[in-house]
Amino acid sequence: MTVSRHFVTDIYRASLGDAELNADLFDAAKMLAKEDRAGRGWCRQNGYQGYTSYSSLDDLPQRVTCFDQLVRLMKPHVETFAGQLQMDLRGKRLKLDNIWVNVLDPGGSHTGHIHPHCVLSGTYYVRVPDGASSLKFEDPRLPMMMAAPAPREDADEERRRFVYLAPTAGDLLLWESWLRHEVPPNRAASSRVSVSFNYRV
Repeated sequence: MTVSRHFVTDIYRASLGDAELNADLFDAAKMLAKEDRAGRGWCRQNGYQGYTSYSSLDDLPQRVTCFDQLVRLMKPHVETFAGQLQMDLRGKRLKLDNIWVNVLDPGGSHTGHIHPHCVLSGTYYVRVPDGASSLKFEDPRLPMMMAAPAPREDADEERRRFVYLAPTAGDLLLWESWLRHEVPPNRAASSRVSVSFNYRV
């Protein structure tokens, strides 16, 4: 008798660990949150507790040097992950599609979602105070499970329906853009600051 495993879902994690870069990104996030009136307006209209430049600024690497530095640091990790996923890019390369900053206030959350029209997505963590949210990933097979019993409480992580990854400052997480994920409420006493992004072919 044999058991074989199929249809894996990989999540890539690396520590970039650059304290100076994190300090620059944190200062840039504070500056953008103060000056980006369109972004603040979008956050108010959409109930985002904190600030995100998602809908308002599409030129962060050109606008602030530290974002360009981050993109350069991420590039080899994105290429490595795409190689591990054995993606057939037909001679093309993955290209940064968009990048935005997130300042999630205490109590703030981001409901479950995917990133359509992209190949790889990810987040770089600038500031993660004690009690800050983990990133919650959902088993992509969940809608098809129907009468399948839930895993036992002591089930291996790879058998669970939801996986929570707790990042630390300097962590880079990458996943395929179709993988549904969410940010549960921020239980920290201060803001959680991150930079999210998408890559496309």
